Amino acid sequence: MVSTFIAQNRIAISRLFWLGALIALLLTEKMYAGRLIGNLLPMAGLVLIGIAVVGRLWCSLYIGGRKNSELVTEGPYSMTRNPLYFFSLLGFVGIGFCTRSISFSVCVLAFFVLVYPSVIASEEAFLRARFGAVFEAYCERTPRFFPSVARYRASEVCEVRIQQFRRTAGDVIWFVWLAGIVALVEALRPMLVQPLLTVP
Repeated sequence: MVSTFIAQNRIAISRLFWLGALIALLLTEKMYAGRLIGNLLPMAGLVLIGIAVVGRLWCSLYIGGRKNSELVTEGPYSMTRNPLYFFSLLGFVGIGFCTRSISFSVCVLAFFVLVYPSVIASEEAFLRARFGAVFEAYCERTPRFFPSVARYRASEVCEVRIQQFRRTAGDVIWFVWLAGIVALVEALRPMLVQPLLTVP
């Protein structure tokens, strides 16, 4: 099935998408460049990327080294069953904003909507098979994607797996790297190529 293929190859698919996006970025002129909205979009993007980085690190404090072996239901996982993907969405949209283009931002959002529901469904099917009624009860009280702050709960003590936390820190830095690459492409584009298209 297509959904299974997507779930199993999401990292490769994501890399191909971002490569294509950077090439498209290089070949297009941004309609809002130099305007107020063109200046505000990257600022908003950096804020979203910052939230995404902090959010994913927060998730790692709870789930690092426990994924698939324990059902984590505290901290960010008490507000949504998929906080890692929620914060990833914020990071993706933030990178889209950094291009100063609403069109690119919409494309990034569309990519997430097309790819990640299959990933989430696949992971939840595994958890349902592994944890059974406990997972079903968790699903009943916890939203699938968008967080409910009112449902937040956490213990006073959280055991942190340092090695996994470091690995996550290495992963989330890619949001910052992508924002930097976008800025570099935008700065070098006038010297490298003539834009083929102007987009909003």
